[in-house]
Amino acid sequence: MIRDKAREGVRKGGSAARAGLAYVADRIIENAPRIPVRDLAALRKQFPGLGPEQLADKLVAGAAAATSTVGAGIGAAAMLPVPPAMPTELAAEITGVAAIELKLIAELHEVYGVRPPGNLKQRSTAYLNSWSGERGIDVTKPSSVSSALNGPMKRELRQQIMKRMVRDLPNLMPFMVGAAVGAVMNRRDTRKLAERIRKDLRKMQVSWEALPELPPLEAPERPLALGDGSAG
Repeated sequence: MIRDKAREGVRKGGSAARAGLAYVADRIIENAPRIPVRDLAALRKQFPGLGPEQLADKLVAGAAAATSTVGAGIGAAAMLPVPPAMPTELAAEITGVAAIELKLIAELHEVYGVRPPGNLKQRSTAYLNSWSGERGIDVTKPSSVSSALNGPMKRELRQQIMKRMVRDLPNLMPFMVGAAVGAVMNRRDTRKLAERIRKDLRKMQVSWEALPELPPLEAPERPLALGDGSAG
């Protein structure tokens, strides 16, 4: 009897945890098109005189500093209505870190001259795939650039993101392990992610001189406010 109750408790707990992860994955998917991304022209204007690697280093440093502070100051994002199995602080931290890292990935693709084709939503989906798989986007392979986020594709992407979150979960709890430790973990993990992405992008890199003139990136309708070092 006690064993049966314990088993039922574990089953219900697992279902609730999955519901929490699915909820957060959906928020990350919804937020992606709202992330403001600077195109190569804007980045070169903001950081004059830097080459691609130096500029990429700047972006990574800014993003790593930003994700390291997310756990310490959740702010209004903690008001996220999430299932009881997931604390709101953790949900807010995961979505906050994801937004900063998605912006970093998008801007690294700009710096290395490999902007994915398509409109804002299509590029956002490609960056979500890049973030969840921790790989750069090979724009020469149509399969790596999704054309539209339809029902089946959204479900697949949600699964990918949930797997990524489960893998990272031990490192995404500064409010439980202490803000200082959490900050170090977030900074380290953002840098690791960036290095993996940059390794892939260097293989496909197009020099700035050889790049065709690309149209400016369209601005999101309701841009997210990110403390990601964009100002400097």
